[in-house]
Amino acid sequence: MNGQNWTLSTEIVLLGFQHLQNYRIPIFILFLLLYIFTVLANFLIIILVSSSHNLHSPMYCFLCHLSFSDILLTTNTVPNMLLVILKQGTMNLRACITQGYIFALSLSAECLLLTVMSYDRYLAICKPLHYSSIMDNTFHIKLVSGTWLLGSLSPIVTDVLAAKLHFCGVVKMDHFYCDFASLLELSCSDTHAVKFSNILSAAPLTIVPVIFITATYVHIFQTILKIPSKIKIQKAFSTCSSHLTVVCIFYGTVVTLYVFPATGYSLIANKILSLLYTVVTPLLNPIIYSMRNHEIRAALQKFINGRTVMKM
Repeated sequence: MNGQNWTLSTEIVLLGFQHLQNYRIPIFILFLLLYIFTVLANFLIIILVSSSHNLHSPMYCFLCHLSFSDILLTTNTVPNMLLVILKQGTMNLRACITQGYIFALSLSAECLLLTVMSYDRYLAICKPLHYSSIMDNTFHIKLVSGTWLLGSLSPIVTDVLAAKLHFCGVVKMDHFYCDFASLLELSCSDTHAVKFSNILSAAPLTIVPVIFITATYVHIFQTILKIPSKIKIQKAFSTCSSHLTVVCIFYGTVVTLYVFPATGYSLIANKILSLLYTVVTPLLNPIIYSMRNHEIRAALQKFINGRTVMKM
């Protein structure tokens, strides 16, 4: 600690949107509404898939877990952000580490879920005759279980090391949630081991899925372009367009926020990108799948009609 007589701190002050204090009430209402819509939209996807027999397939099972991952991600950050908007919030260091763990878990799970969904689309389009025998009930349950298992195990070592860090004096984080990179910068301990562990655990769960998804879609597009019928080409594209759109939005945001150097952005820009990832993307995912998937739309229409009949 550089030989200085610092007082060790166990709490972190989240500054939130301190430059927008005059607009905190409208901002609070906006993000509260977005959060409610996000949770309801993703829960609706889960309900539709669970209640409709036409949606009992591996692809929609993966979509269910993707919606759950989005709910976990946004619920982990947004409620605390709403409190910080109203007034500067104070977070216990253990709570901060826990929030970081859940954040990393949901991020890892979403990366892996998008990867297995791309493999599912690859089998459906490139190997349709073998799809049922390969992507059977047992295999897709193993894929989902493996996704959550890897997602829950990958951040453990990093978070254990982070919990041993020391923070000196009054620790103020210029963010609306406990951002892990910002947390390391605020520590008065040596953070090299934590940073190395974070890279070691996060890189394979980010780079490998990107390579795998790219490879599967190269094969998918090659197969689609060989189809002689335009109608079948359109149908093949429609089966993977929703997933591809979600992949582009998700990885586009993640790469911009975490891969490019943070020093190239102002704090305000960093917060905006974080908002896109924690608030906007989880809301867009169910909307994209609802708008671009006729089976989801049909299940939604049936669900609405059924509710209307029950009320009558």
